[in-house]
Amino acid sequence: MVNGAVSFWYADGGLPEPGPELTEGTTADVAVVGAGYTGLWTAYYLKQARPDLDVVVLESRFAGFGASGRNGGWLTNSMTGGRDGYAASHGRELTGRFQTLLNQTVDEVIRVAAAEGIDADMYKGGELIVARNPAQLQRLQAWAAAESVWPEAGARLLDAAETNRRIRIDRAVGSLFQPHCARIQPAKLVRGLADAVRRMGVRLYEGTTVTEILPGQARTDHGTVQARYILRATEGFTAGLKSAHRDWLPMNSSLIVTEPLPKDVWAEIGWEEAEALGDMAHAYMYAQRTADGRIALGGRGVPYRYGSALDADGATQPKSVAQLAEILHSMFPATRAARLEHAWSGVLGVPRDWKATVGLDPQTGLGWAGGYVGTGVAATNLAARTLRDLIVDPDSELARMPWVNRKVRRWEVEPLRWIAVQAMYAAYHAADRAEDGRLKSTSLIARVADKVSGRG
Repeated sequence: MVNGAVSFWYADGGLPEPGPELTEGTTADVAVVGAGYTGLWTAYYLKQARPDLDVVVLESRFAGFGASGRNGGWLTNSMTGGRDGYAASHGRELTGRFQTLLNQTVDEVIRVAAAEGIDADMYKGGELIVARNPAQLQRLQAWAAAESVWPEAGARLLDAAETNRRIRIDRAVGSLFQPHCARIQPAKLVRGLADAVRRMGVRLYEGTTVTEILPGQARTDHGTVQARYILRATEGFTAGLKSAHRDWLPMNSSLIVTEPLPKDVWAEIGWEEAEALGDMAHAYMYAQRTADGRIALGGRGVPYRYGSALDADGATQPKSVAQLAEILHSMFPATRAARLEHAWSGVLGVPRDWKATVGLDPQTGLGWAGGYVGTGVAATNLAARTLRDLIVDPDSELARMPWVNRKVRRWEVEPLRWIAVQAMYAAYHAADRAEDGRLKSTSLIARVADKVSGRG
């Protein structure tokens, strides 16, 4: 089994060689720091709106090195952090519109990929979140009741039989299905976007590390880029910037992928519509059926490294691989004989209130987008179009959405945040074990962890 090597999504073609580096200081209209989905979509929409703009994108390794080339491949309509807080602060109507825009973003990504000739194995089969014990079912039913007042999201509750007709998961007792989700191959999308922005005239400098962001300047190890607007799109790697070290916590997530499964195994499992699959466990999992007939399955693994230490090449601890394999085999016993071909990890950005944010200071020209907490494959596209509007059309509808220019308090200093994250996930794992055993309702341990973490 390959462990690391960034991710399985690069296995077919191998890791890309970084493109041209910045060789000396330069000027531009807009400098974007980070060549993942957020940065590349931002460059794409800026050039589309204003072809005359000189846009530079700066990337320390290669486009798609971070979460954009490692994620689970869920192009979904999730509103990071939920809708209730936004409804309380901005009203029901605006929050409902925000949800509709996220729904439409799924189709926008599919549309652009087709227009730009990007074959990213996209299939819009929806999203299925499954419950596998009474406590999970109780939470699922409460969630479905809450979703019923948000018809914009399109979610509906399925019983065990309806769940089984979609995907045959051992011990499934119910699920929630929503249609606004597509399975994708993440690395194919991000590399295709990199090619697209280059064709549009964007200057993409890879192998160029930004060491400091200041008003009007992005300082790198190869010189300084001066620009009216400096946009930070660094997600889980934000902690590497001294000025933003405590803004977003870099949370680790790990994945495994099987070999291609034989037809008789797929006949037993079903999963013909390639729905994105998740569960109602507190330390949740996420999975997809890949275009070439594998199961890719992920979860938190080792959630956080002391001092916000950042991942390098995606190497995953054997304990995390074993935990994910146990989940895979528990849900799909027919996979026990299947070989695991690859394991990898990546980091995602987590704000202190677990809600994504997009912003621009018109005085300094400093902008940012991120903190998607693992739900950014679609949200990055909407965030990028929002950044575009904050620059070229600040009175637009997107610029009025509730995630714009939010102020979020920073994470605690060490060792407090390390202790808190370790304790939180230990509590979630303990709660899951209890609920798989005797408990028939949500564990008190999990409720307390939600409150302490800021998720509840």
